[in-house]
Amino acid sequence: MRLLPTAESTNAVAAADPQPDTLVVADHQTAGRGRLDRTWDTPPGSALTFTAVVDPGLADADWPLLPLAVALAAADGVRSASGLPVAVKWPNDLLVPTPDGGQGKIAGILLERVSGPGGRALALIGIGINVALGPDELPVPTASSLSIAGSPVDRTAVFAEVVPALATILDALRAEPGAVLERYRSECDTVGRQVTVQLPDGETFSGTASGLDRGGRLVVDGPGGSRTIGAGDVVHVRPA
Repeated sequence: MRLLPTAESTNAVAAADPQPDTLVVADHQTAGRGRLDRTWDTPPGSALTFTAVVDPGLADADWPLLPLAVALAAADGVRSASGLPVAVKWPNDLLVPTPDGGQGKIAGILLERVSGPGGRALALIGIGINVALGPDELPVPTASSLSIAGSPVDRTAVFAEVVPALATILDALRAEPGAVLERYRSECDTVGRQVTVQLPDGETFSGTASGLDRGGRLVVDGPGGSRTIGAGDVVHVRPA
C-alpha cells in the first residue's frame, strides 16, 4: 500500500506503474477525476480517496459489470462502518438520506482499464467517499457526507470495511457474474424511478428506468419506446 500525503489523482498515480493487488491512498486528493471527465476535490482530511489496482480475471464481455459490482462493495462497506442506509444510484453513485427527505451523493467511483506487467489487463478502481465534510464544504448542493447524514465515523474505519468488501465482491464476480448482476438489479435504487437522462452528446430525455440489460446498461422506457443507456447523467425525478 502507498500512502501519500497529497496527490492530484490516486488513479493517475496508480496508472504510472500499475501493479496488481496494490492500493494507493491519498490523505488529500487535489484533482480527483469522476465519470465524464469531471473533477472532484474536497478539503484536507474530509474524504477517503484511494485506488485499488486489481486483475479482475474477467472475460471481456463481463468487464462492464465491474463498476456495478464495485458500487455494491462500497455500499456494503459504508453501511457496515457508518450504520447508515446507503442506496446505489446507477451506475455507481452512493446516496444517503438528507433532512429534506431527498438523497445526497456521498461517493463516486471511477474505473479505468490499463495494461499491467506482461500486457495483462488491469482495473484501476478509484473510490472517493465524503466522510467528514460539513454543509458549507459540499462541492454541489446534491452532495452530502457521512457526517452530515448523522454518522461521526472516521476515514480509517470506512477504509477498513470497504477494502475487504471489495475483495469479496470481486471473488463473487469472477465466480458468477450473472448472480452479481442480479443482486445489483435488485438493489439499484434507480430501477423503477422516473428519471431524466443527459447523454454525453448533450441530448436529454425522460422516462421510467425499467431495468438493466446483461451488460449492466440502464433501460429507460420513454414516449418514444425503450432506450438502453451505457453512459450518461441520470437524475432521479421521483421516489421509487
